Amino acid sequence: MIRAYRPGDLDALYDICLDTGDGGRGARHLFEDPRLMGHAYVGPYVAFEPDLVFVAEDDEGVCGYALATADTEAFEDRCDRDWWPDLRVRYPLTPDPNRIVRQIHAPARVDSMLIKDYPAHVHANLLPRAKGQGFGGTLVRTVLERLEKGVHVHVRHHNTHAIGFWEHLGFRVIDSADKLVLGLRL
Repeated sequence: MIRAYRPGDLDALYDICLDTGDGGRGARHLFEDPRLMGHAYVGPYVAFEPDLVFVAEDDEGVCGYALATADTEAFEDRCDRDWWPDLRVRYPLTPDPNRIVRQIHAPARVDSMLIKDYPAHVHANLLPRAKGQGFGGTLVRTVLERLEKGVHVHVRHHNTHAIGFWEHLGFRVIDSADKLVLGLRL
């Protein structure tokens, strides 16, 4: 079943983020702190945009999520002001920080040309047990129904399964520099 996010789902979403991180291959082995990845990719969305967070739930519990922000630029500003500062104290820069710690200290900003046509962005992740059952598409469509303008998503080049998923939903490649950026006009 697909339903709106509830605060009791937070730990499950953090776990899903970690278990699907690293381009869909799972990232638990990459981080000493299993909450770090969730702090970067889930936490600010549930804190600032809870109405745009939806979960898939099966008999075993929460097995996937889709989350978004309608205004990427404003979301990034709010994270700079209200989310990253505490995490920068908790995760100080070291001589050789991992990519998440680097992102916390120097978050990338969305390209201003991209947000003209695609101001929203979305993330979606499913545990392996939930794939192939229609959860992913239903989750994303549920979020898209609440957005008014174009939306974009970032995907790592090697995550061919995710690229195919987004293209199946109508997203098209709009940039392919560092990460693949796919967009959908609403």
